[in-house]
Amino acid sequence: MAVYLDYNATTPVSTEVADLVYQMMVEEFGNAGSRTHEYGVKAKQALELARSQVANIAAADKTEVIFTSGATESNNIAILGLKKFAEQAGKKHIITSKIEHKAVLEPIEHLEQQGFEVTYLDATAQGQVDTEQLKAALREHTVLVSIMHINNETGAIQPIDEICELLSEHDAYLHVDAAQSFGKYPFDLDNSRIDFISVSGHKLYAPKGVGALIMRRRGFIKPPLKPIYYGGGQEKGLRPGTLATPLIAGLGLACELAKKNAQKWLIHVSKLKAEFISALDELGAEVNGQNTSPYTLNFSVPGVNSEAAMVKLKGIVAVSNGSACTSNSYISSHVLTAMGLDTDRIAGAIRVSFGINTQHIPYKDITTALRSLM
Repeated sequence: MAVYLDYNATTPVSTEVADLVYQMMVEEFGNAGSRTHEYGVKAKQALELARSQVANIAAADKTEVIFTSGATESNNIAILGLKKFAEQAGKKHIITSKIEHKAVLEPIEHLEQQGFEVTYLDATAQGQVDTEQLKAALREHTVLVSIMHINNETGAIQPIDEICELLSEHDAYLHVDAAQSFGKYPFDLDNSRIDFISVSGHKLYAPKGVGALIMRRRGFIKPPLKPIYYGGGQEKGLRPGTLATPLIAGLGLACELAKKNAQKWLIHVSKLKAEFISALDELGAEVNGQNTSPYTLNFSVPGVNSEAAMVKLKGIVAVSNGSACTSNSYISSHVLTAMGLDTDRIAGAIRVSFGINTQHIPYKDITTALRSLM
């Protein structure tokens, strides 16, 4: 079996989380909306515990957390949910970057088609957004700035604190897609200037199909979000439908475990990444991106095409050549293109992502396989 090195695409569910999810599915299976018996009461208690566990990661209040099906839905609610407010306030300008995940770019493109004006920030060659360009792009009628925390392809850490400082005197809402960082990279997200944080469970050793949106109040004022679909009053009227209590409880526990172990995890994956880079040195590999997450390594080997590499590495390691959402496409990475990398380097880019379960990596087999393609 190939060694799994694609944790940015998805993580295995931790044993503790899986045990809790199973228990909530077959034993404590009540509907949190059922107020007339103990099954519903226990489900409601599990939800509120999970709400606190998620909130603690970002120093938020548990009342500022709503549960969703994942970061994609959270992104959609944060972005599309502002539409009515923006139109009524006459603020129809949005700022985002060219390196965002499609789960952010596509909802914004949807608003652009409906008359919103969008400024797409460039990325530096290192993979960070250009904050000077952001400063210049801000207008009186800017309603939203949406910048990810850690890029899913390169692992480039975005200057969130600097962005928060730039927005300190502006009333635009700040949305941060934290799918690749929440719980694992315990920095920046506790900044109270961040209005919306999108969370994904399956990037954090919780099940697929669950996530959260943190919506910070400004003083005592809630963000002016409206639901993007309808059918019930659950989750403060923003996200209708019966809540997936077992998955939510699992997400909560995953956050608690991350809060407890994040520093230890960072030490572990940092060591793996350093070893991997050292092994690639003999191939003349180029690392794509700087100031990157210890969990992610994106590299290109001169003369090696990533599609050929995927075939050659099959059975050795499970890696990717981009986002899992677009890995079945042969379109060049929009992230690496925005960074200004040349065509050959983009075509050769391979993404390796580490996890807490990663142990032995067959470096010799990897370098031998890649050298055979040079």
